[in-house]
Amino acid sequence: MAIANPEPAVQPIPEGYHTVTPYLVVDGAAEAIEFYKRAFGAIEIDRALSPDGKKIMNASIQIGDSRIMLNDEFPEMNCKGPLSLGGSPFNLHLYVEDADAVFERAVAAGATVTMPIADMFWGDRYGSVTDPFGHAWGIATRKRVMTEDDLKQLAADWEACGGAAEQTS
Repeated sequence: MAIANPEPAVQPIPEGYHTVTPYLVVDGAAEAIEFYKRAFGAIEIDRALSPDGKKIMNASIQIGDSRIMLNDEFPEMNCKGPLSLGGSPFNLHLYVEDADAVFERAVAAGATVTMPIADMFWGDRYGSVTDPFGHAWGIATRKRVMTEDDLKQLAADWEACGGAAEQTS
């Protein structure tokens, strides 16, 4: 009697993924993957096509140490991207070694500047862009670690400028 080889153990969280993984819907997933390669140095991990081979049903890319999954729009299943919906309700935030270089590369690849890159009061060099598929990206490099005293001063400055009154009105 032959002993069957046991099935390999399944990892509940696949290797290379984190607990939360962004999943983007785009009109033109194949083009988006190529854009993310040019703009952010993405590496394509995998791709599964629809039965007719015309659309991406699921793909995974990696930017730095993070994975992002994406697929084409499937309006018949109410699966629409930000261009069809009139914008994106969230921002993907990238922490990188050189925010200026990544920002410039994203713009050169076709992203639209939504906030020019600058040194920010919270300690980051930060700017934001929108990709050609409607997704918003914040690009940052931490330049200064804020102390508790720094944060208290920021809160006091915000309140002194009427920030608290604006929140309650």
